Amino acid sequence: MNPATDIDAKPPLTGVVVAKNEGDRIGRCIASLMPVCREVIVLDSGSTDDTVAVARDLGARVEHRDWDGFARQKNAAIERAAQPWVILLDADEWLESDAQVELQKLFAGDIEQADVWLLLRRTHWLGTPMRHGSFAHEAIERLFRSDLRHADIPVHEYLDTTGRTVKRSRIELEHDTARSAGEYRAKLEKYALLWAQQRAARGKTAWPGRGLLAASAYALKNLILQGGVLDGKAGIAFHREHMRYAALKYRLLRELGLRR
Repeated sequence: MNPATDIDAKPPLTGVVVAKNEGDRIGRCIASLMPVCREVIVLDSGSTDDTVAVARDLGARVEHRDWDGFARQKNAAIERAAQPWVILLDADEWLESDAQVELQKLFAGDIEQADVWLLLRRTHWLGTPMRHGSFAHEAIERLFRSDLRHADIPVHEYLDTTGRTVKRSRIELEHDTARSAGEYRAKLEKYALLWAQQRAARGKTAWPGRGLLAASAYALKNLILQGGVLDGKAGIAFHREHMRYAALKYRLLRELGLRR
């Protein structure tokens, strides 16, 4: 089979990844996209490791853009897509072979019945996949028509699906969320500050005890009601970080409010 025919046999899909210093794990991500995408684009924001070399060696097209926030960076990457459909992955995410098969089945059948297809993301915590809780099969908007864009907000960016049809797929997405507990905590702390600053800028504040309530509600939902405790020590450790994050968001929001 010649290269042109090989490309045409794949779904009309562009794989998109935004990255910086992900050389140790972006290879798995790109390698999982190449069999099911007619093109894979990596938008790099200044890696100093071998991210660019790894991506190019695997066949991805790598372009540079200075970092301008999560939503803007992802939108800039989507704008570069030549195909009518986009699958957007982070460098620490990948598709197993079963998921690749489900993706191909979707394009062979029902793909045009929606504008956005939800993928089911399973988080892995330091090597242990979560089987319970909301991070075991988290429905996220990662397969969509290439004219869609993310809302321009600083953190927890979301795809603007106003007026569009959204359906749930059977495609599972794996997510290796952290290299270490310390790295993950630092990432959540950054997200918490961005969230608090965004809310404070809109005049919001938090009353005493709001963070404790948020952390308790998170634990009840994920550890008890959704069975996260069944994932053992790894699951408890992972959800403990998110309980801390839930409390930190509101503590920071309250502190910012008191400074006004």
